[in-house]
Amino acid sequence: MRRLFYAGTLAEEITITGGDAHHLARVMRAQIGDEVTVADTDGRVARMIVSAVAPDAVQLSLAEYLPQEEGSSAEVILVQALLKGEKMDFVVQKAVELGAVAFYPVITEHVVVHWDAKKAAAKAARWQKIADEAAKQCGRRALMSVVEVVPLSSLLQNAELFAAPDTAVVFCYEGEEEQSMRTALRALTARRIVLIIGAEGGFSPAEAEAIRASGAASVSLGRLILRAETAALTALSVTQYELGNFDI
Repeated sequence: MRRLFYAGTLAEEITITGGDAHHLARVMRAQIGDEVTVADTDGRVARMIVSAVAPDAVQLSLAEYLPQEEGSSAEVILVQALLKGEKMDFVVQKAVELGAVAFYPVITEHVVVHWDAKKAAAKAARWQKIADEAAKQCGRRALMSVVEVVPLSSLLQNAELFAAPDTAVVFCYEGEEEQSMRTALRALTARRIVLIIGAEGGFSPAEAEAIRASGAASVSLGRLILRAETAALTALSVTQYELGNFDI
Protein backbone atom coordinates (compact mmCIF):
# COMPACT_ATOMS: atom_id res chain seq x y z
CA MET A 1 0.00 0.00 0.00
CA ARG A 2 1.22 3.48 -0.79
CA ARG A 3 2.68 5.80 1.82
CA LEU A 4 0.30 8.32 3.37
CA PHE A 5 1.14 11.77 4.70
CA TYR A 6 -0.46 12.85 7.95
CA ALA A 7 -0.88 16.59 8.58
CA GLY A 8 0.23 16.44 12.16
CA THR A 9 2.44 14.44 14.52
CA LEU A 10 2.19 10.66 14.63
CA ALA A 11 0.70 9.20 17.81
CA GLU A 12 -0.61 5.91 19.18
CA GLU A 13 -3.94 6.59 17.44
CA ILE A 14 -4.58 8.88 14.47
CA THR A 15 -7.49 9.46 12.12
CA ILE A 16 -7.07 9.86 8.37
CA THR A 17 -9.71 12.02 6.66
CA GLY A 18 -10.30 13.69 3.29
CA GLY A 19 -8.99 12.26 0.06
CA ASP A 20 -6.68 9.76 1.75
CA ALA A 21 -9.56 8.32 3.76
CA HIS A 22 -11.64 8.01 0.59
CA HIS A 23 -8.75 6.27 -1.17
CA LEU A 24 -8.23 3.84 1.70
CA ALA A 25 -11.90 3.06 2.27
CA ARG A 26 -13.38 3.19 -1.23
CA VAL A 27 -10.48 2.52 -3.63
CA MET A 28 -8.13 0.27 -1.66
CA ARG A 29 -11.03 -1.21 0.33
CA ALA A 30 -8.95 -1.24 3.50
CA GLN A 31 -9.99 -3.72 6.15
CA ILE A 32 -9.37 -3.76 9.90
CA GLY A 33 -5.92 -5.23 10.44
CA ASP A 34 -4.43 -3.94 7.19
CA GLU A 35 -1.03 -2.25 7.42
CA VAL A 36 -0.37 1.32 6.26
CA THR A 37 2.88 3.29 6.15
CA VAL A 38 2.38 6.89 7.33
CA ALA A 39 4.76 9.89 7.39
CA ASP A 40 4.04 13.01 9.44
CA THR A 41 4.99 16.66 9.07
CA ASP A 42 8.24 16.09 10.99
CA GLY A 43 9.37 13.43 8.54
CA ARG A 44 8.85 10.60 11.02
CA VAL A 45 7.50 7.38 9.50
CA ALA A 46 5.58 4.55 11.12
CA ARG A 47 3.91 1.28 10.28
CA MET A 48 0.28 1.54 11.39
CA ILE A 49 -2.69 -0.82 11.53
CA VAL A 50 -6.22 -0.02 10.37
CA SER A 51 -8.44 -0.19 13.45
CA ALA A 52 -11.69 1.32 12.13
CA VAL A 53 -13.02 2.20 8.68
CA ALA A 54 -15.77 4.66 7.72
CA PRO A 55 -16.49 6.26 4.32
CA ASP A 56 -14.96 9.58 5.39
CA ALA A 57 -12.50 8.55 8.12
CA VAL A 58 -10.04 5.73 8.75
CA GLN A 59 -8.59 5.18 12.21
CA LEU A 60 -5.02 3.87 12.50
CA SER A 61 -3.15 2.40 15.47
CA LEU A 62 0.63 2.57 15.84
CA ALA A 63 2.49 -0.70 15.24
CA GLU A 64 6.06 0.62 15.18
CA TYR A 65 8.12 3.62 14.20
CA LEU A 66 10.43 2.95 11.27
CA PRO A 67 14.14 3.82 11.47
CA GLN A 68 15.05 7.36 10.56
CA GLU A 69 16.93 7.67 7.28
CA GLU A 70 20.24 9.49 7.25
CA GLY A 71 19.88 13.03 5.95
CA SER A 72 20.82 13.80 2.36
CA SER A 73 24.05 15.67 1.78
CA ALA A 74 22.11 18.68 0.46
CA GLU A 75 18.61 19.80 -0.44
CA VAL A 76 17.74 20.62 -4.04
CA ILE A 77 15.17 23.21 -5.14
CA LEU A 78 13.94 23.46 -8.73
CA VAL A 79 13.05 26.82 -10.31
CA GLN A 80 11.26 26.12 -13.59
CA ALA A 81 10.02 28.63 -16.19
CA LEU A 82 6.46 27.85 -17.28
CA LEU A 83 6.13 25.22 -20.01
CA LYS A 84 3.23 24.72 -22.39
CA GLY A 85 0.71 21.90 -22.37
CA GLU A 86 1.16 19.16 -19.80
CA LYS A 87 4.95 19.48 -19.65
CA MET A 88 4.81 21.26 -16.28
CA ASP A 89 2.73 18.41 -14.84
CA PHE A 90 5.42 16.00 -16.01
CA VAL A 91 8.30 18.04 -14.60
CA VAL A 92 6.55 18.45 -11.23
CA GLN A 93 5.96 14.71 -10.95
CA LYS A 94 9.52 13.82 -11.87
CA ALA A 95 10.97 16.52 -9.60
CA VAL A 96 9.27 14.74 -6.69
CA GLU A 97 10.66 11.38 -7.77
CA LEU A 98 14.14 12.90 -8.10
CA GLY A 99 14.04 14.30 -4.58
CA ALA A 100 13.49 18.06 -5.02
CA VAL A 101 12.27 19.65 -1.80
CA ALA A 102 10.52 22.63 -3.42
CA PHE A 103 9.31 23.74 -6.85
CA TYR A 104 9.21 27.38 -7.95
CA PRO A 105 7.31 28.08 -11.22
CA VAL A 106 8.34 31.39 -12.82
CA ILE A 107 7.33 33.59 -15.74
CA THR A 108 10.11 34.59 -18.14
CA GLU A 109 10.23 36.57 -21.39
CA HIS A 110 10.07 33.50 -23.62
CA VAL A 111 7.27 31.73 -21.77
CA VAL A 112 4.53 30.74 -24.23
CA VAL A 113 1.63 30.40 -21.80
CA HIS A 114 -0.04 33.50 -20.37
CA TRP A 115 -2.40 33.22 -17.39
CA ASP A 116 -4.21 35.68 -15.18
CA ALA A 117 -3.69 35.51 -11.41
CA LYS A 118 -6.68 33.22 -10.87
CA LYS A 119 -5.54 30.72 -13.49
CA ALA A 120 -1.96 30.79 -12.19
CA ALA A 121 -3.16 30.05 -8.64
CA ALA A 122 -5.30 27.17 -9.91
CA LYS A 123 -2.31 25.75 -11.78
CA ALA A 124 -0.11 25.94 -8.69
CA ALA A 125 -2.77 24.13 -6.67
CA ARG A 126 -2.99 21.45 -9.36
CA TRP A 127 0.79 20.97 -9.34
CA GLN A 128 0.75 20.61 -5.56
CA LYS A 129 -1.79 17.81 -5.88
CA ILE A 130 0.34 16.14 -8.53
CA ALA A 131 3.38 16.50 -6.27
CA ASP A 132 1.56 15.05 -3.27
CA GLU A 133 0.34 12.06 -5.27
CA ALA A 134 3.82 11.41 -6.64
CA ALA A 135 5.28 11.58 -3.13
CA LYS A 136 2.85 8.92 -1.92
CA GLN A 137 3.69 6.62 -4.82
CA CYS A 138 7.48 6.89 -4.61
CA GLY A 139 7.74 6.53 -0.83
CA ARG A 140 9.11 9.94 0.15
CA ARG A 141 9.30 10.94 3.80
CA ALA A 142 8.24 14.52 3.08
CA LEU A 143 6.11 16.31 0.51
CA MET A 144 7.59 18.66 -2.10
CA SER A 145 6.14 22.16 -1.77
CA VAL A 146 4.95 24.02 -4.86
CA VAL A 147 4.94 27.80 -4.47
CA GLU A 148 2.91 30.40 -6.34
CA VAL A 149 3.74 31.46 -9.89
CA VAL A 150 5.78 34.69 -9.96
CA PRO A 151 7.72 36.69 -12.57
CA LEU A 152 11.45 36.05 -12.74
CA SER A 153 12.13 39.60 -11.54
CA SER A 154 10.21 38.88 -8.32
CA LEU A 155 11.94 35.55 -7.81
CA LEU A 156 15.35 37.22 -8.00
CA GLN A 157 14.32 39.39 -5.05
CA ASN A 158 13.55 36.34 -2.92
CA ALA A 159 16.09 36.51 -0.11
CA GLU A 160 15.25 32.95 0.99
CA LEU A 161 16.73 31.70 -2.27
CA PHE A 162 19.34 34.26 -3.27
CA ALA A 163 20.63 35.55 0.07
CA ALA A 164 20.18 32.59 2.39
CA PRO A 165 23.22 31.14 4.14
CA ASP A 166 24.69 27.87 2.91
CA THR A 167 22.74 28.13 -0.37
CA ALA A 168 24.14 28.01 -3.91
CA VAL A 169 22.20 28.94 -7.05
CA VAL A 170 23.01 27.12 -10.30
CA PHE A 171 21.71 28.66 -13.53
CA CYS A 172 21.46 26.21 -16.44
CA TYR A 173 22.00 28.49 -19.43
CA GLU A 174 22.14 27.52 -23.08
CA GLY A 175 24.51 30.40 -23.74
CA GLU A 176 27.17 29.29 -21.23
CA GLU A 177 30.38 28.26 -23.00
CA GLU A 178 32.97 28.05 -20.22
CA GLN A 179 31.68 26.21 -17.15
CA SER A 180 30.10 22.75 -17.16
CA MET A 181 27.54 21.72 -14.58
CA ARG A 182 29.83 18.98 -13.27
CA THR A 183 32.65 21.45 -12.68
CA ALA A 184 30.35 23.85 -10.85
CA LEU A 185 28.72 21.18 -8.69
CA ARG A 186 32.02 19.64 -7.62
CA ALA A 187 33.17 23.03 -6.38
CA LEU A 188 30.11 23.61 -4.21
CA THR A 189 29.91 22.94 -0.49
CA ALA A 190 26.48 24.47 0.20
CA ARG A 191 23.79 22.46 1.99
CA ARG A 192 21.09 23.71 -0.37
CA ILE A 193 21.24 23.93 -4.18
CA VAL A 194 18.79 25.99 -6.25
CA LEU A 195 18.55 24.98 -9.93
CA ILE A 196 17.13 27.43 -12.48
CA ILE A 197 15.74 26.03 -15.75
CA GLY A 198 14.25 28.00 -18.65
CA ALA A 199 11.18 27.58 -20.85
CA GLU A 200 11.10 26.27 -24.43
CA GLY A 201 12.71 29.45 -25.76
CA GLY A 202 15.34 29.68 -23.04
CA PHE A 203 16.34 32.96 -21.39
CA SER A 204 16.85 36.37 -22.96
CA PRO A 205 20.34 37.92 -22.64
CA ALA A 206 18.93 40.48 -20.20
CA GLU A 207 17.42 37.74 -18.02
CA ALA A 208 20.66 35.77 -18.08
CA GLU A 209 22.59 38.81 -16.94
CA ALA A 210 20.08 39.51 -14.16
CA ILE A 211 20.28 35.94 -12.91
CA ARG A 212 24.07 35.98 -12.88
CA ALA A 213 24.03 39.37 -11.16
CA SER A 214 21.90 37.83 -8.40
CA GLY A 215 24.81 35.52 -7.58
CA ALA A 216 23.91 32.43 -9.61
CA ALA A 217 26.64 30.32 -11.20
CA SER A 218 25.99 29.97 -14.94
CA VAL A 219 26.55 26.41 -16.21
CA SER A 220 26.17 24.37 -19.38
CA LEU A 221 24.35 21.03 -19.61
CA GLY A 222 26.51 19.98 -22.56
CA ARG A 223 26.82 20.45 -26.29
CA LEU A 224 23.43 19.02 -27.24
CA ILE A 225 20.26 21.13 -27.28
CA LEU A 226 17.84 19.72 -24.70
CA ARG A 227 14.10 20.22 -24.52
CA ALA A 228 13.13 22.26 -21.49
CA GLU A 229 11.59 19.32 -19.66
CA THR A 230 14.63 17.18 -20.45
CA ALA A 231 16.91 19.90 -19.13
CA ALA A 232 15.02 19.99 -15.83
CA LEU A 233 15.27 16.24 -15.30
CA THR A 234 18.90 16.17 -16.40
CA ALA A 235 19.87 18.99 -14.05
CA LEU A 236 18.11 17.35 -11.11
CA SER A 237 19.58 13.93 -11.85
CA VAL A 238 23.20 15.01 -12.20
CA THR A 239 22.91 17.29 -9.17
CA GLN A 240 21.53 14.54 -6.96
CA TYR A 241 24.20 12.18 -8.23
CA GLU A 242 27.04 14.59 -7.53
CA LEU A 243 25.63 15.31 -4.08
CA GLY A 244 25.53 11.61 -3.25
CA ASN A 245 21.77 11.63 -2.80
CA PHE A 246 21.39 8.50 -4.94
CA ASP A 247 23.54 6.44 -2.57
CA ILE A 248 21.84 3.54 -0.82
